[in-house]
Order: sequence, then structure tokens, then C-alpha cells
Amino acid sequence: MQAVADNIDTLSTDLTHYLQQEQVNYVRRAYYYAEQAHEGQFRRSGEPYITHPLAVAGILGDMHMDHQSLMVAMLHDVIEDTGITKTAIKSQFGHTVADLVDGVSKLNKITFSSRAEAQAENFQKMALAMAKDLRVILVKIADRLHNMRTLDVLAPEKRRRIARETLDIYAPIANRLGMNNICVEFEELGFAALYPMRARRIEAEVKRVRGNRKQILSQIQTSLEACLEREGLPGRTIGREKHLYSIYEKMRSQRKAFSDIMDVYAFRIIVDSVDTCYRVLGAVHSLYKPVPGRFKDYIAIPKANGYQSLHTVLFGMHGVPIEIQIRTEEMEAMANNGIAAHWLYKSSEDLPANAHLRARQWVNGLLDMQKNAGNSLEFIEHVKIDLFPDEIYLFTPKGGILALPTGSTAVDFAYAVHTDVGNSCVACRINRRLAPLSEPLQSGQTIEIITAPGTQPNPAWLSFVTTGKARSNIRNYLKNQKHSESIALGRRLLNKALAGFGTQLDEVSHDNIENVQVLTKLNSLDKLLEEIGMGNRMANVIAQLMVARHDSTEAEAETVKEQGTLAIRGSEGMVLNYAKCCHPIPGDDIVGHISSGRGMVVHTDDCKNIAEIRNRTEKCVALSWDSGVEGDFSVELRVELENQRGIIATLATTITGADANIEKISTVERDARFSIVNLAISVKNRVHLARVMKRVRLMKPVSKVTRVKSRVLRKTIKRPLGSTA
Repeated sequence: MQAVADNIDTLSTDLTHYLQQEQVNYVRRAYYYAEQAHEGQFRRSGEPYITHPLAVAGILGDMHMDHQSLMVAMLHDVIEDTGITKTAIKSQFGHTVADLVDGVSKLNKITFSSRAEAQAENFQKMALAMAKDLRVILVKIADRLHNMRTLDVLAPEKRRRIARETLDIYAPIANRLGMNNICVEFEELGFAALYPMRARRIEAEVKRVRGNRKQILSQIQTSLEACLEREGLPGRTIGREKHLYSIYEKMRSQRKAFSDIMDVYAFRIIVDSVDTCYRVLGAVHSLYKPVPGRFKDYIAIPKANGYQSLHTVLFGMHGVPIEIQIRTEEMEAMANNGIAAHWLYKSSEDLPANAHLRARQWVNGLLDMQKNAGNSLEFIEHVKIDLFPDEIYLFTPKGGILALPTGSTAVDFAYAVHTDVGNSCVACRINRRLAPLSEPLQSGQTIEIITAPGTQPNPAWLSFVTTGKARSNIRNYLKNQKHSESIALGRRLLNKALAGFGTQLDEVSHDNIENVQVLTKLNSLDKLLEEIGMGNRMANVIAQLMVARHDSTEAEAETVKEQGTLAIRGSEGMVLNYAKCCHPIPGDDIVGHISSGRGMVVHTDDCKNIAEIRNRTEKCVALSWDSGVEGDFSVELRVELENQRGIIATLATTITGADANIEKISTVERDARFSIVNLAISVKNRVHLARVMKRVRLMKPVSKVTRVKSRVLRKTIKRPLGSTA
């Protein structure tokens, strides 16, 4: 135990380099409190448990974190692993430290249906705690880093699970927060634990190749240093080693051989100012020829995580590719420490404050996604998309810059600008030309989003959007829209059923409605109406329950059956579907079939597919078309015509000339002279359809035009037994 005490003394000495003595004393007090709380507890390695909190504090000390973060590191397992409560910590160390400790504590008291759900819930709790104080994530990262460093003592299966979680969540978070050093260590330790044989093989190859490369590396570094000296530019040059996981990922994702990846020589030049960065860029471009299209300026346009640097690729001696990164000392510290630099450089200006602001914006974005997500697994799916910032940089028409993941579309861009812009987006201009919303965007393009009031997200967007924000907002909007449309349709169906009992929903007593809610085990009227609208409950049954007329006579049932029809407006949305078997259009006699989970499906009155249930009032509802019905309705036509050159084009022109759209077209050759063309077109109503059919019939090669509908079942029934169709 003496060795541990020495360690706290060593840590205290290190902390005095940047903390006041009083603050160091607070950290020591937290240590002694934790030591007492964890008395008698040991890690799997056999060491006293207190060595873990102490090591976590040491990692945060290296980041120059504030004294409260270090106190939390000492106490972060106290609530979970000992009998001490949050209230006790609050009385000893104050509100802030107690809240941070609570935020970092693991979530292990809730029973989950799967390990994936447990991980997702845990991450959700972390996101909420991060929103209150960003230090939560930094303590959590330091905690995970020490656990990864001591992973060897665990069973192989547990080791692999923790490594996978680290590579999936913690490494990308460290990267998103700009903490490159920790991200690299997470990746190296996670790779070695998850794929030990692959890691050993790549490491052996790297060591073998390193010996062969020494001479070329030395020559390139000497020439770069001589070039800087010649130009009078101050700076230091470092040869960059590729780490094992990045080699493995490039081999896997780019399908490259090990030799192709190791053929690139990488250097970092660190200078004193931004001005010198650009001077050095000019100097190295005059020394070796740059590779066209491989220059990136992350100083003028920083990455989303705050990373700044100039990147260029050069043709070196013997045609060897050389990757160069040029940055200032502050940018180097920023790249390695990211958001932690906010505390490291708290006294200085610009850079760290921006990093803190960016991190907070990202966390706020997480919270928006969390509100919209249906469950924790959906939330973590959106977050994972958002954590891998292979980015493109896009301009708004006014010159603003937005960073989005590679492969993003104009819809992703619209949601990145604002949720309302995304929801009302109808078209876009890319570099001033009209383009499809699904077109993948390229870095440097100017995107203009065209919106229209009253529009709504299209479910088809989910097939091409990339960002978590766009995906979660579209899903949320569609979910809410379906919910509200179901309630509206449910209300209309219930009012229609209640009309048979001479009443309306507004006239039903509150007690009766509550009794029905109890009977149906639904806690609100909206939920009940939604269930009716979705077809999961019968409006007639609910109406009977509401008026407490369980003894209803046959006459009353007949009244229910013969009550007025329900008018269809055509704007009911996702809970009203038009049957594809008979394609009803305004002007047709129609009937509604209540389909569980789908809402109402509209059929023509003579559709054979509902003949068996046509007179069952609990399954079918009499419908009529509202006088103000609007929209386009699909209908199928069968055109028999004489084969002629260009006849299909003429037919298409005739149909579009009658203001109808062709949705689908197919041709079947009947014989050498005649063909049959099957068309799916959209029309306004029966009058519009008649006009289209008349125009088609007037074409000389056309011999017959018919509307394809379900055959009337009553006629089929009258056919003698055994006859063919």
C-alpha cells in the first residue's frame, strides 16, 4: 500500500506545475476519501482497486485538466462499487463534483433485453451528462483508456467485447473531440485485443520494412531541413510513423497491399506562425513537385473537430510519394489534445475556446438526435454515422461553410442548415444548376436549398441521406405525421359509427370515454383514436362501448349499417391507401376496408377482393368522394394497337398532352401485326380518364382501349360450374 501512497505524492508534485497548492490539496483529499471507500477491494490483476482511479487522474493530469476533473477521476467508481451515495459526496466535495461523479458512474441497475441495448442506453446517459458538463466525457475517456491498458487480465470474450466497443464508440468520440493521441492509443490497444494475430503480423512487417526505409527517410528529412534553412524558415521536421490500425483499415477499406501503403513517406513540419506555414508550403513545393489535387488547407477551413493543418503530397526523389503536414505549435497541441486543450490553454485566446464551442455544438446535436430517436438503438445508429468525420466542405450562397460526411446529399445539407429547412426542402441548386436532391455532393460546391411552405419530408429520402441528423429528423417527422393522420381518421370513423346511435364524440360523457380507455387498456383518447385509424380496433365496437348499448338490437345494427358515407378528400396521408388491385379514382363507387396496421384501404365497390367481407360493417365502411377531392390517382389502361415505327412515342405524347403522367409502361406482342401496351397513368378523376381514353382511341393505329379493373365477382358466381373464364 506504501507504493500507492508514493504515487499520489508523485502525482501531487506533477500537478503543482499547473495547479495551485490549494487545488492539489482538494485532489489529495478526494484520493484519501476514495482509498478509504475502496478499502479491501482489488482489481483482477490483484492490485488494490485505488490504483485504477489514481491512474485515471494521472491521465487527466497529463492533459492538464482542472482540479475538479481530477477529483472526479478519484471518486468515479465510489457510487457504483461502494455503499457511498451521491448525497454523501455532495456534502464532502460540493454539487459540481457530485454531479460529475454521477454522470460518469456506469449504468448497471437497469435490466436490458440485450447487450447492444445496454451499451446504447449507457451511451445515451453519457450524452445527457455531457450536455450538462463536457468534463464527463473526458473523465470517461481517461477511465476507458486505463481499462484498455490493463485489458490482458480479462477473459478473451470480455476482452474482445470491450475492444469492439472502444473501436466503435470511444475511439471515434476521441477523434471527434480532436484528441488524436488518445484516439490512436484506443485504436492500437483495441486492434491488438480484437485481432491479436493480425496486429502481430502487421507489426512484424512494419519492423522489417522500417530497416529498409531508414536511408530514404533520412535523405528526405535532410533535404527538407536544408530547404527550410536555405529559405530562413524556422521549424522542426518529424518523420511520421503510420500506426498499425490505420495500416490495417487502409488495407481493408481500400483493398491495398501492405507494400502500397508503406510506400508512402510521411513528415510533419512544425513552425512558429500561420504565415510561416504558407511560406514553408511554397518552399517544399519548389523542392519537390506537388501531386495535383492532393493539397488540402485545413487552416483556412478547419475540420469539424477543430483540427488545423496544411496537407500536401509531393513526388520525392526516385518518384517516391511524400505526405507533408505543416502546422504551428498550437495546432500540434490542438491536434493531439483537442478539447482538452481548452483547459490546457485556458488563459490564451482563440483556438481552444473554438474547440470547446465546437464540442458543445456536437453534443447539442446529439441531444436533438436523442429526442427524435424512437429508442436507444436507433439513437446509437445515428450517432455512429455521425462519429466518422471523413468530411467534405460546402458553401452556402452567402459564403458560410458547412462540414458534412463524404457522400452527403442536398437533403443532409438542408438539415445541417436547420431542421425546418430540411423538412420544407423541395429542390436544390448545386453551383447554380438545378440538381436532384439525391446527388452526392463534392467538396467546394455551393449549395442553395429551395423550400416551399406546406411541404413535408419524403420517406424515399431515407434511402440516400447520410447524416444522423437528417435520418433522425425524417424518421421523427414521418412518425409524428402518421400518428396525427391516424388520430384524424380514427376520429372521423368513430364519429361515423356514433352517428348510428344518434350521437357524436363531443357529446359522449367523459366518464364513458374513461371507461372505454380502461377496458381497452389505452391511457388516452388520442391513443384510442390512433388505434381505430390504424385499423387495430373497430370503430363500431368502440362506439357501442361508448354509448353503453351492449344490448343493441338488430334494427340498431341496421341503422349503423345504413348511416351516411364517409367522404374521402384525397389528403388523408399515410393512413389511407388506394388498392392496387382495382385502382379506385374519384367518380368510382368506393368502399373502405379496415386493414390492421395499415389504416384504411380504398377499393372500388365491385372489387372482387373484398366481395366476401363487403357487408361486414366491422370490416368495411361505406365511402364517397368529397366534392373538393384533389390529387393524382393511379389507374391502369390496356391499349391494343397496330405495330408501327415510333408508335409508343406517339402514344406517350398523346397521353401527356391530355395532362396525364405515365408511371409505368410495358409492351406485349400479340402477333406479327398487333401489340398490347399496358400503362399505369395518373389522372385527376373519371372525367379526366375519359378524356385521356378518348384521345388515345382517336389514334389511327389504336383498335381498342380499356381500363383494367378487378373482374366483378358476382358475374363470376353466376357462371356455370366447371366453365372457364
